[in-house]
Amino acid sequence: MTQQYEPYLTGYAEILAEVAGTGRRLNRDELEDRRRLGEQAAEAGHSLRDLVRGHLDATRAGWPGTARDAGTTDSVLAAVAQAVDAFAEGYERAQRLAVRQEEAARREFIDDLLYGRSDLGRLAERAERFGLVLSRAHAVAVAQGPEAYDDTAPVTRLVETALISRFGDRRVLITTKNGQLICVAPGDEDDVLAFFAKQAYAATDGSRVAIGRPQPGPGGVVHSYEEALSALELAERLELDEPVVRAADLLVYPVLTRDRQAMADLVLSVLGPLRGARGGPEPLLRTLEAYFDAGCTAAEAARRLSLSVRALTYRLERIHQLTGANPADPVHRYTLQTAVIGARLLGWPAQEI
Repeated sequence: MTQQYEPYLTGYAEILAEVAGTGRRLNRDELEDRRRLGEQAAEAGHSLRDLVRGHLDATRAGWPGTARDAGTTDSVLAAVAQAVDAFAEGYERAQRLAVRQEEAARREFIDDLLYGRSDLGRLAERAERFGLVLSRAHAVAVAQGPEAYDDTAPVTRLVETALISRFGDRRVLITTKNGQLICVAPGDEDDVLAFFAKQAYAATDGSRVAIGRPQPGPGGVVHSYEEALSALELAERLELDEPVVRAADLLVYPVLTRDRQAMADLVLSVLGPLRGARGGPEPLLRTLEAYFDAGCTAAEAARRLSLSVRALTYRLERIHQLTGANPADPVHRYTLQTAVIGARLLGWPAQEI
């Protein structure tokens, strides 16, 4: 037994000696002392296995003088079991408290990191404890699945384990917020975020993942996080099919909606006449969406809509008649496509604008 463990065995030999003489069990105060010593050992960072070995070594050292007959042996062994059990209980209690404190500190840090509500200098200092160097640029990926996830969810553990197995210690942070799975990675390690997106998609049975642009400095994480959230919202409004979207690829859409009233005027002016069509504007609006998404290829658009090319052509002609804009004319096409995108973003015609 090394000297470093002796403080945590204080009174142990004396208890065994007294038990050998009286056959009694440990009293409440003695058990609480053992628990307290176990807590202190855990707080000092010692190994429980080494400490249990220390108890056994101390028991063996005192054994010749304590165990004189079978009855004494049983009493001493019972006392050893009581003492070690109480010590381990205190040790585990301290560890559980430390884990709860660590989880609380981590959650507080995550909230401050993603909301940007803490002093940036102090935030950078705290970040090092969790493996982030905020002086570097960082990018954030957000996965939105069919259900809400927290830090203890199997999906979270599965994705985190896959990332660690693949990349090891790359200063990557996996966490959850508002039911979404989040990955924070250095801005120059896009392969980490791409792998996260792949794993999250597979683990959540078809989630959508948005990746924000790399942003510099202590405030970069929150900026990239907000971009990823906006990209998720845009992807839902635009009904994009891609499981992974990047904020860098969607920059034009916030520009289009920056002046909401101007965009609403464009949508109503260009597409409003479609409300005069039989069945309302929705079928013709979907026709335009499919036509533009297909690169203005009538055959491909017809296939996507399960229509004949002739039926699709008729719809395009009807749109021309109602709006005065020809989808096949490059001059009119930009106006129509911009209006269609605006309609998606504003939720028209389902919502009044």
